[in-house]
Amino acid sequence: MLETLVDAACSLPPLRTAVVHPCDPASLAGALQAQMRGLMQAVLVGPRARIAAAAEQAGLDLTGTELIDVPHSHAAADCAVALAREGRVAALMKGALHTQELMRAVVARESGLRTARRMSHVFALEVELYPRTLFITDGALNIAPDLLHKRDIVQNAIDLAQAIGVDTPKVALLSVSEEVDPAVASSVDAAALCKMADRGQISGALLEGPLAMDNAISPQAAAAKGIRSPVAGCADILLVPDLASGNMLVKQLVYLSGARTAGLIVGARVPIMLSSRADGVAARMAACALAQRLLQHRARP
Repeated sequence: MLETLVDAACSLPPLRTAVVHPCDPASLAGALQAQMRGLMQAVLVGPRARIAAAAEQAGLDLTGTELIDVPHSHAAADCAVALAREGRVAALMKGALHTQELMRAVVARESGLRTARRMSHVFALEVELYPRTLFITDGALNIAPDLLHKRDIVQNAIDLAQAIGVDTPKVALLSVSEEVDPAVASSVDAAALCKMADRGQISGALLEGPLAMDNAISPQAAAAKGIRSPVAGCADILLVPDLASGNMLVKQLVYLSGARTAGLIVGARVPIMLSSRADGVAARMAACALAQRLLQHRARP
């Protein structure tokens, strides 16, 4: 599914993207391979000598690729964010720097890329035993979101799912069970989010919750527990209670089930491709394809 997304995105205009501090072979190769496929026009932002060394180590050719020489990773993050604010690039891609370094520049109140909506991270996963792209949020950015943060996190994920063609995404709001329990904050938040969707505070999707993981993705588990819902057993989007649970869930799917994944930060002025240092070229290209589709979706009247 993710490869199909990449193939389709190759027919779109390349996305001019600031690649932030691509000073290791993995991040540099991901950017240059995406550029070769026509997914992006890369603007490499980082120390010229270190980028050149990474290119030599990986046998990559930088000829014809724009490079902005800055002294270190902090400067690279600041420069890339400035390029996005000025409209000189349409997206950012994280290279060989810590997420906190990049996000420090992104969330700066005066010079960053904030919008009225809270930023959040969405994983898109291709899981062999699941028949659709599975979106999991937020397992990389918001540590312990409150109810209003979760509203924005859900809406960001809905927007991304719609961008790749899921017209009315089915959102499962995860907790430990399908029962509302005042002692379990995630179950109370899930019930409140469903009511917010009823009142139009969240739009474009079907929400159900609280749901446990099994009855969110397994029709058999939902039926066994007597849960009648168009979402239960066939969710497109999983809202996790907090960053730790989401991060562990995604890594379990990747390392125990062989899932393929791509990650994107949504809710900023531009999409931000937030690949893990362990991600390969395919994950980075899929993230670029997601960013392209999201921007195309935003541009629709």
